[in-house]
Amino acid sequence: MISTITVRPAPRDPRRGILVADGRTFACALGRSGMRPIKREGDGATPIASMPVLGGYFRADRMTRPACPMPLQAIGPRDGWCDAPSDANYNRPVTLPFAASHETMMRADRLYDVCLVLDWNFRARMRGGGSAIFLHIARPGFPPTEGCVAVEPQTMRWLLPRIGRKTVVKTLA
Repeated sequence: MISTITVRPAPRDPRRGILVADGRTFACALGRSGMRPIKREGDGATPIASMPVLGGYFRADRMTRPACPMPLQAIGPRDGWCDAPSDANYNRPVTLPFAASHETMMRADRLYDVCLVLDWNFRARMRGGGSAIFLHIARPGFPPTEGCVAVEPQTMRWLLPRIGRKTVVKTLA
């Protein structure tokens, strides 16, 4: 199992990153605002932190459950993630329909075909401290994310069987 996945900004573009796992290097997308040590809801930054992988989600309507030692739940049409700092469910999975601001997990694009939840502002929540920081699938060409780390599908396929309960994603400036 991989104990640490490190992510650094690329030399020429702070919205692109270099992910290193088990001695292998991969390209990744980072937040539209680059990386920051202090994260706020909606700022578009990828937090600089050590974030354990808590588990994740996959699209069972598009694939079989990927090989991964971590718990992965099938995403359904009623799955969402609350990003409203004033709501009691902030930075938590929610059931749709949901009145407060939220992300829909079953997206039309393929970004959340596999989506790993990182422990950013999850176990110890601070309202407005940033929500839904995931390791997920990147758009072609690696355009920036809203603060997540995103990789190509083949990179995710390589990572999944190697990620365990003690894996930490460490983002470095």
